[in-house]
Amino acid sequence: MRLPAALASSITASITAVTTVLALSLSAGLFNTAHAAGSCVPAGEWVMPGGKRAAATEVLADAARSSVVLLGESHDDMEHHRWQLQTLAALAAARGRLQIGFESFPRRVQPALDRWVAGELSEAEFLVQSDWRKVWNMDAQLYLPLFHFARMNRFPMLALNVESDLVRSISRNGLQSIPEDKREGVGKAAPAVATYLDRLFTFYSAHPEKSEKSDGGRKPARGDPAFLRFVDAQQFWDHAMAQAIADALKRDPKTLVVGVMGAEHVARGYGVVHQLAALGITNVTSLLPWDMDADCKNLQPGLATAVFGVPDLKESASKPRLGIRIEVAPDGVRVVEISAGSLAEASGLRANDVLMEVAGKALKLPAELVAIVAAMPAGTWLPLKTRRDGQTIELVAKFPPAKP
Repeated sequence: MRLPAALASSITASITAVTTVLALSLSAGLFNTAHAAGSCVPAGEWVMPGGKRAAATEVLADAARSSVVLLGESHDDMEHHRWQLQTLAALAAARGRLQIGFESFPRRVQPALDRWVAGELSEAEFLVQSDWRKVWNMDAQLYLPLFHFARMNRFPMLALNVESDLVRSISRNGLQSIPEDKREGVGKAAPAVATYLDRLFTFYSAHPEKSEKSDGGRKPARGDPAFLRFVDAQQFWDHAMAQAIADALKRDPKTLVVGVMGAEHVARGYGVVHQLAALGITNVTSLLPWDMDADCKNLQPGLATAVFGVPDLKESASKPRLGIRIEVAPDGVRVVEISAGSLAEASGLRANDVLMEVAGKALKLPAELVAIVAAMPAGTWLPLKTRRDGQTIELVAKFPPAKP
């Protein structure tokens, strides 16, 4: 979809004004961080995959002309969410009206999102009525600035996701085990491209708890039923979010729909971008944050439309994080997802583990774990007791020493 020349010019002018304000904020110390020496994506700058730097006015003006913009994230990284807020403000200035979709909400809580945007709920009421602790359970402070931005501007918030239990059930039993009337209205996903299957298999092979080793110690194979179910689950998840975005665009074609979701759903165009294309939506911009310690070998063509260098602020870097997504379980706290390279992964935690005790204290609510981790000093060890496949396993999370 190409916009009229006059509107395109207006967008460029709006973006220029916004980025000027952002540049002033940067110079005033909002992101008072020097460019990392030798970094392929300097803090505060946009770079096209392949290494070419781009002006913010150019990147954001092009994005504002899209039908859909996808903003990736690491769920527990505050700097990623600050970047998302900055980008949303620029896009809103350009297009005037947004619809903002969130991976963090399943479809069933859409009424709570509508009431929040309408100003009918307090912050506490919104978190309760949206079932935040169960459906996502990250620290709400990570996302609340985005929610307040939508509410302040009366931009519709969209629940893009399905219930996590549904995705896990597909992973355990396959999509065919789920009756169509239990799929939350999600249609058939487009088949995965070969390179996406390669990536999924690499991830699957690195996590033996996901594989079926019927003959003992053999390596996982592409034809393993467990791997095929794993692919089913990932495809369903991607398609569910793409379908919600497509439905929102159909309801209001004049708006720009922005999706806020995990970076892996955005990167390389394998996930939601691929599913949107299958639904006939190809005018999509994908934007990702780039951490200062990221491997520059990954900055390859096709990674995203553009990436933004996210400053590594000392207070963010020093805050202890396990790198997991958790939910309530009947007898503890279940680990839903583990970030690659995280402290949790290094400690031996696995997805679907149920944490029963932390530092000798019985665990009942996710918030208890969050509070304990937040209070951990750098360089200390945190004993964990988890249940896995009917067995109790004791692990230790070793928090790194503080950076000098």
